[in-house]
Amino acid sequence: MSIDYQKLALPYAAPAECRSPELAHRPVIVVGGGPVGLTAAIDLARHGTPVLLLDDDDKLSSGSRAICFAKRSLEIWDRLGCGEAIASKGVSWQAGKVFFRNGLVYAFDLLPEAGHGRPAFINLQQYYVEGLLYDHALAQPNLELRWKHKVVGVESSGECVIVVVETPDGTYRLRCDYLVACDGSRSPLRAMLGLESRGQVFRDRFLIADVRMDADLPTERRFWFDPPFHRHGSALMHRQPGNVWRIDFQLGWDADPVAERQPERVAPRVRAMLGDGVPFELVWCSVYTFSCMRMERFRHGRILFAGDAAHGVSPFGARGANSGVEDAANLAWKLHYVLRGDAPDRLLDTYCSERERAADENIAHSTRSADFLTPKSDMSRVFRDAVLGLARDHPFARRLVNSGRLATAATLADSPLNTPDADRFDGPMIPGAAAADAPIAVGKRADWFLHCIGDRFVAMLFADPSDRSAATRALGAAFAHDAKRGSMHADGSIRADPLLVHAPSAPPGTVGDVPTIADAEQLLAARYDAKPGTTYLFRPDQHVCARWRHFDAEALRTAVARASCNG
Repeated sequence: MSIDYQKLALPYAAPAECRSPELAHRPVIVVGGGPVGLTAAIDLARHGTPVLLLDDDDKLSSGSRAICFAKRSLEIWDRLGCGEAIASKGVSWQAGKVFFRNGLVYAFDLLPEAGHGRPAFINLQQYYVEGLLYDHALAQPNLELRWKHKVVGVESSGECVIVVVETPDGTYRLRCDYLVACDGSRSPLRAMLGLESRGQVFRDRFLIADVRMDADLPTERRFWFDPPFHRHGSALMHRQPGNVWRIDFQLGWDADPVAERQPERVAPRVRAMLGDGVPFELVWCSVYTFSCMRMERFRHGRILFAGDAAHGVSPFGARGANSGVEDAANLAWKLHYVLRGDAPDRLLDTYCSERERAADENIAHSTRSADFLTPKSDMSRVFRDAVLGLARDHPFARRLVNSGRLATAATLADSPLNTPDADRFDGPMIPGAAAADAPIAVGKRADWFLHCIGDRFVAMLFADPSDRSAATRALGAAFAHDAKRGSMHADGSIRADPLLVHAPSAPPGTVGDVPTIADAEQLLAARYDAKPGTTYLFRPDQHVCARWRHFDAEALRTAVARASCNG
């Protein structure tokens, strides 16, 4: 049975804490039940950390809001076990077209090569994403969800965080080791702590209109500069599930945001775009202002900010929700390791250094998009229009066109958790890069590489086809450990799980105690510039943190220690 997530009332329960004088404790409290908060809470729970999520409402988001979810977000949700549910509900796309006035300037393909488990993007209304994450959260044994529990006070010390929570049945207090603030761009928690987001507000306004219609149009991103139906502005169109289409119109700074979202003002704009013969129904609309903001620091003692609470960018480029999902994935494993006692508290500082730099990159892209969309002078407009004219026939000019640089996975190249290369490699899989996927085989079963590395430290060795046993012996000796310690070496240090990669022609199956996979189409070796003996180390959020041309057990152990701040 299909669930109407927009009408779903999330269950409220009176908290036992209202009747108890004792101050209850939780290791982690996540505030905010949007895509970022739910992702963070699920990730923590799957690692084994008990987590409580609080939200002040009992409804999912209204309207479509964020709709473009990137390949990297889908891969993160795959790791959490809900990627397929989200991807299959969405509309997949990878192609786009840019128009100027009456004609096509150029087309592009965001994922031109085959052999990836997920598309470049899906379009899916935010309330569906939240609903599917909510369904998955209910199945997590370490996760408690509380709706209509509004945080109205927060006190932080060096030892803990105390939150004051207001409910329909009264107010109560809770103590936690760490608080994760995912409570949106207007973040009440940020205000309670007297913190600010600073940045730039651009003098322009945009109308978002979701319309339902039957249209024989391809599933692609269409962007217009100065089209005949909306002169001196820009427009954008995307397909969503259920015959709903997202349309954006640039309005200008002088537009009245209240008047412009009235149906009698929206409908003529849509009709001018579609033509008189296309019936449509307005589903939802909003007006927004371009802005790029972020907090100076994402960590304040035991309180950590993520998603829109920490940083915000304009919608063009789909960098808002997607960067927040990456925040959640970056933070969850680090909090888990710190709480478990396997890593020092300073590992959490790397969440800030990595994600603050990623936010700066997103803000830079978004700012350049705003500058191209809204020229600041007559000469800027002449330059922009000249670039668009040249781009029709000259590929070099297309690199200057900016209708919103679309979100890609952040490369954490300057992270202190990386081990710098000592050997020569080609390609993008540098330390700090998000791992690239590829088709593989596990025995006779086809699978995807990212499914195999999961959410732990993994050392991947490309075997010599002529002597897999030698590679297996090397891995087996390096990863000998006390079984009672699970993911730890007998001396207490964090271990990486071994993974052996062999050529498609090699016999399938496990070699000794070492899991093996086959490079089904030899794309894995190509994407990782691998030769026999090449070794990669992945951290639990599936970013590369070290690589070598030859397997070295001591170098591997040192790299794991560095990547967990134990070095």
